[in-house]
Amino acid sequence: MAGRYKTVLLFGAPGAGKGTQGQLLGSIPGFFHMSTGDMFRSLDKESELGETFFEYSSKGELVPDEVTIELWHTYVHAQTILGLFKPHTDLLILDGIPRTVAQTSLMEKYIDVLGIIHLNALNPEDMIARLRNRALQEKRVDDAKEEVIRTRLDIYSRETRPVLNHYDPSMIHDIDAIGSLGRVLKNILDVVTPIQESCHSKPAKV
Repeated sequence: MAGRYKTVLLFGAPGAGKGTQGQLLGSIPGFFHMSTGDMFRSLDKESELGETFFEYSSKGELVPDEVTIELWHTYVHAQTILGLFKPHTDLLILDGIPRTVAQTSLMEKYIDVLGIIHLNALNPEDMIARLRNRALQEKRVDDAKEEVIRTRLDIYSRETRPVLNHYDPSMIHDIDAIGSLGRVLKNILDVVTPIQESCHSKPAKV
């Protein structure tokens, strides 16, 4: 399908460091990092989509996949209009979406997935320690509770990780999430730089 965004998915369980590594990647010319967190924070509560989103979220209900994808598409298009995302030179780094198998199918008409970075920690206890420390640093005491953290990891395992099964295994690149920021970033760049160069004949210049 023509006109789809050249995309790499940034994948991993809560605590794997997706947000941090995504921000680092997004600071490098030729890569545009887009997280669902940024998208939801920018949402206009008075817009039609915003009202629909908050109608569900205020009740603690899951937002329907169709609404989430429509919101995402509107947000990304706005970034291109503003000149922040340049599809002809930038590789889109998606963080936090697709989150379900259903979303994966719905997004196929918008994105051309060229690779998946799977930030992985072989020891789940490393993830738990990371999430606990982060919650305490941000003074979110309830989120630091081990049962809350394990519930988040369980939801990821049941609902989000199966998204990986939708793609050819050769597209999935496992990256050790435990290590220095620079080391993890280097390993990610070793994967995404050739992809960016191959899909854009004129790589972005500083």
